This record gives sequence, structure tokens and C-alpha cells, in this order.
Amino acid sequence: MSPVCSAYPASGPLARAYAACTALARSHYENFPVASHLLPAPMRPHIAAVYAFARVADDIADEGTDTPEVRRARLRTWQHRLHAAVAGANGARDTASRDELIVAALGHSIRSLDLPVSLFDDLVSAFGQDTTTTRYASWNDLLDYCRRSANPIGRLVLRIAGRRDEVLDRSSDALCTALQLTNFWQDFGRDWRAGRLYVPREVLEACGATEADLRAGRFTAAWARAIGRCAAVTRGHFHDGRAVCDGVRGRLRLELRVTWLGGRRILDRADRPGIDLLRQRPVLGGGDFAALLCRAAWWKGATR
Repeated sequence: MSPVCSAYPASGPLARAYAACTALARSHYENFPVASHLLPAPMRPHIAAVYAFARVADDIADEGTDTPEVRRARLRTWQHRLHAAVAGANGARDTASRDELIVAALGHSIRSLDLPVSLFDDLVSAFGQDTTTTRYASWNDLLDYCRRSANPIGRLVLRIAGRRDEVLDRSSDALCTALQLTNFWQDFGRDWRAGRLYVPREVLEACGATEADLRAGRFTAAWARAIGRCAAVTRGHFHDGRAVCDGVRGRLRLELRVTWLGGRRILDRADRPGIDLLRQRPVLGGGDFAALLCRAAWWKGATR
């Protein structure tokens, strides 16, 4: 099945609603999916609408000085506005605010493409958890968070592409979880300074890593071992996420392969010997993207 190419208008208030979503996505390009310009053109407005909704929810959860209770209440309001838009209660208007345009565009995408609203509810649930949870005791706890914070995005991309396949869904979940975990290790220092730590406590205890060392500014050998264990688990999810990169066609296939390869490259840099993740954040540079495209073209032999 192909994406619905005529699901959004070329002009009028609804077109402006999609344009607002695209503008927000472009203004936060670092957080947008790797190589998103590779996506098939008919998919891009719908992907931008999904991203814009999640971006606003993430900002509600993470920014400002409101108490956790107030932020969770604002998230519930944001969720209710989307449900109302899906029901057709909130359409695009010339005088609409940015947030009104976002929910109008996404409500239209959900109705046009029959996207599961439950996936957006999972996203809001994860953002709400961000307001109170700063530590994870076990892999099970952390992976449950990924199930709601990352995996819905991959499933929505597949639905927007017209794909409804249980096998692809499971592989997509693995890839999205791998990318989310990679982002945790990539942002280790940033998250610590923001009061968050995503390495499960069971890993810390097994490796002898302590938060006292981090408070003293020391990224010790024990912490390097802990990140190494986390990277090994993450590589397993990347392995299970390869199938979705082969199970789609056209530009989406290239997009997913480049995304997979880019995620693996960042993971390898986060796990390289001698890196101090408290002070160094591994990233992709301009020269990496040409290399990733070349490796995507030679995908069968690509492992990193």
C-alpha cells in the first residue's frame, strides 16, 4: 500500500496548518529523524505533524518552572485537544494559533490515514513520566519507557507509509528503542546535568559505578564499563531493527537504512575507549552523511 498522496490540501487554512508543523520540525532539525529529507514527499507533511505534536508535548514536560503536577495537567490538556481535533471539533482557521494549527493538521492526518490515536496517548504518557522519573531500576523499566516514548514514532511512520505488518512493527520497535537508547548514552552528560540518569541501577551495581563519582565530575573506568554494557544491549536492538530497513521500498528504505547506520555510528562513538561522556557528546558531522549514504547503497555488508 502506498502513502495517501492527496491527504492534505495545497492551499487554505489546512495547508497553513501543515506548514506550521513543517516550520517547527525544521527549527529543531537536530532532533528530527536523521536524513528526513530522504522521506517520500507525500509523507513529509504527516511526519511533520506527528513531530510537531510530540515536540510541543516534550517542551511542556521539560521546559519552564511549572511544578510536575501543572506540567502533567498541561499534557492532559494537549492530549484532549488532539482527541477533539480527531473528532473534528477543532479544524484549521485563518486566525488559529500555532498550537491550534498543529492539532488541526495532526487530527486531519489521523482521520485521513487511520492512524491509531493510542500511539499518541502512549507518547503523552511517556512525556508525563519525564516530569517525575529521573532514575530507572532495571532494563525492564527503561524499555517500557522506550515502548511509549520511541516505538510509537516508528509505527506511525509505517502507517503513514501505508504499511500494516506485525513483523515490520516488531522490527521497527527494536530500531526505535535502539535509537532512543543511543540518544541516552550520547546525551549522558547533558542528562546528568539536568538531573537525569538513564543507565539502569542494576547495571551500575554490576559494574561498581556510583553517582558520587559523577557528582565529583569523574567519569571512571566503572562508568565506562557500565556504558559498554548498555551499548552491547543497544546493539542487540539495532540487530533486531535491521529487518524493517529491508521490509519497505523506495525512498523510505533509504531513509531507514541511513537512520540505522547513523544511529550505530553514534553508538560506536559513545562507546569508544577513552571518551568522557560527562564532557564529550558524540555527534555526526557533515562528512558523515556522505559516508552513510554510501554505506546504505552497500547495505548488505553494512554493520556499523
